[in-house]
Amino acid sequence: MNPAADGRQSVTVIPAVLVDNVDSDNEAEPDAQKSARETTLSESISEEEQPPPLPPRPGNAYSTERRPSNFLGSLQRPSKSSRPQLQSRSTIAVSLTDIHAQSFQDGSPETYASVSKKTHHQRSPGIKHSFERHQNHNGSDADESGSLKSYVPTIEASGDVESLLGDVLGSGEESPAWKLSGGHDEISDPFDLPEEDEAETGFDFASEFNELDAVNESGDNEEALLAQWKSKCKHFLILSSAGKPIYSRHGDDNLISSYIGVIQTIISFYQSATDSLKGFTAGGVRFVVMIQGPLYLVAISRLGESDAQLRVQLEALYMQILSTLTLPTLNHLFSNRPSTDLRRPLQGTEPLLSALADSFTRGSPPTLLSALECLRLRKSHRQVIDSTLLKVRTENLLYGLIVAGGRLVSVVRPKRHSLHPGDLQLIFNMLFEAEGVKAGGGESWIPFCLPGFNKNGYLYMFVSFLSSKKYNEDSLAGSQDKPGKEDEVVVLLISANKESFYDLRKVRDELVDQLEKNGSMAVIASAVRRGRPATTDIIPGTVVRHFLYKSRGNVQFVMPSYEPHFLSLPGRRRLISSYHTLHASVHAKTAHLKVHHCMSRDTTSLAWLTPVFELYCIAGPHASRNALAQSANKIVQWVRREEERIFIIGGAVF
Repeated sequence: MNPAADGRQSVTVIPAVLVDNVDSDNEAEPDAQKSARETTLSESISEEEQPPPLPPRPGNAYSTERRPSNFLGSLQRPSKSSRPQLQSRSTIAVSLTDIHAQSFQDGSPETYASVSKKTHHQRSPGIKHSFERHQNHNGSDADESGSLKSYVPTIEASGDVESLLGDVLGSGEESPAWKLSGGHDEISDPFDLPEEDEAETGFDFASEFNELDAVNESGDNEEALLAQWKSKCKHFLILSSAGKPIYSRHGDDNLISSYIGVIQTIISFYQSATDSLKGFTAGGVRFVVMIQGPLYLVAISRLGESDAQLRVQLEALYMQILSTLTLPTLNHLFSNRPSTDLRRPLQGTEPLLSALADSFTRGSPPTLLSALECLRLRKSHRQVIDSTLLKVRTENLLYGLIVAGGRLVSVVRPKRHSLHPGDLQLIFNMLFEAEGVKAGGGESWIPFCLPGFNKNGYLYMFVSFLSSKKYNEDSLAGSQDKPGKEDEVVVLLISANKESFYDLRKVRDELVDQLEKNGSMAVIASAVRRGRPATTDIIPGTVVRHFLYKSRGNVQFVMPSYEPHFLSLPGRRRLISSYHTLHASVHAKTAHLKVHHCMSRDTTSLAWLTPVFELYCIAGPHASRNALAQSANKIVQWVRREEERIFIIGGAVF
């Protein structure tokens, strides 16, 4: 053992026999000098043998015994024992709910760093935790052979996993992990920071979505544009197997052509070795590659997302391309001419691809959960809307949807067909994120491929935008969520017959007329204006700032309002990044978790998975584990009470 590792100076103790020998060899040394030297050496040894006292071992239950007299300051075991003499009872206990397997993107396991006692002005510790060195009452190190207790925060349970967050919490006393982490200290809450202090995210979101200028003819601005391009926190690139650029979220061809060539060369090198490239990390940036037939899709991210999450986003971009071309058309173009420039067939769809890519950069809960959000309505009101849709339906109608505020209100569908969440995401992206459809006026007729339904052909959509304001004059004037799409109600009718435009327009007219007469339009407009409830409205006094609840059976999710803690774009991005971390932890291939509790510098978070639902909760950095678990249990109870309001169960089926 190196004594210097504890921050103390090393001491060399000279036995008295050796001192006498030295003194006897130097008989000419005066007695006064010899006496002074012995006194100085004795004082030095006594000072060095008394190091300053260190904090006691946390908790009286784990007090240590005095070290054995033959301890030599190292990891040496006693000679008469085949194993170390433990100074306290074993404290390493592993159960089903204690196992936390988490890996980083490079495949390395997670380690835990030191948890030190913080001062009043320090922030809470990072996600990584470790052990403190325990010491005895003499101030010296405890026996290195003693056992250590892990203070990694987990939710301990002795009962059924399904009731894990209920009665098993016991007396409500805080765990040693909570006390050691200093979560009870009066520290600043990052959720309450003003917007100008949110630059701690490390990214300039104010200019993240600004378009870059084109390289001029002389090329004088190329270096400045490259600096701007590299400052973006996320890029999406799509190219052909022949190296032809198809789409880039940032920068034009003149700016990124060299990078496109490098990426194509790297991917081709691995393909020639019959080993497809999945991803790699360079300079703290994660590159994820997905190959779909003749297309290479690449995601470049500095936001800490996992490979699986980035692949879902690339898959959505690929489906957006198929929604325009269909799969047979795409394969036919490249089978005849591998060097085909796909930008011409895709001309006009760049805004759709960019809107979809920007939603991933801002943070998209529907994409993360692969689920759909519905507008909260009473069951009786939704049944009236469903019956009205069925009443006005014609033979040409395949799907009928009413969407309000970016959330699904009602859907009518064939008995054995359901809409894929990815298809609905493409539809919502086209309706609310891209301006082209709304710019066309109140109604549009759009050929559109739904890859989740049938990637080989087109369906035809009749889209009609209605304003909810004229139905909502006497309802609430304020709204908790106020993006531009919140005041829009859309009637979407889908048919397989391309000649059914006038038939579907007649259906729209009858549907709107019936909904106005039975008061359903006013009910929808009122629900849109109310917006999502705040977490404190759902659970008064809760420590939870935000949560995501996914119903696995319904493939739908619910979440509260972003107000008041996540109004700014950096704050919202930080929240979604926390969800990405939680989601990656519990869905990793090496993880078999049902409950995962995590503490970081900015947040305390909890993930709870069952066969019925997934729940992700985010709280402040000094929220206790028990308070967070109790709030999670109350959220589940609230969802069970409101299930028929917040989810569409079954829908209108014909």
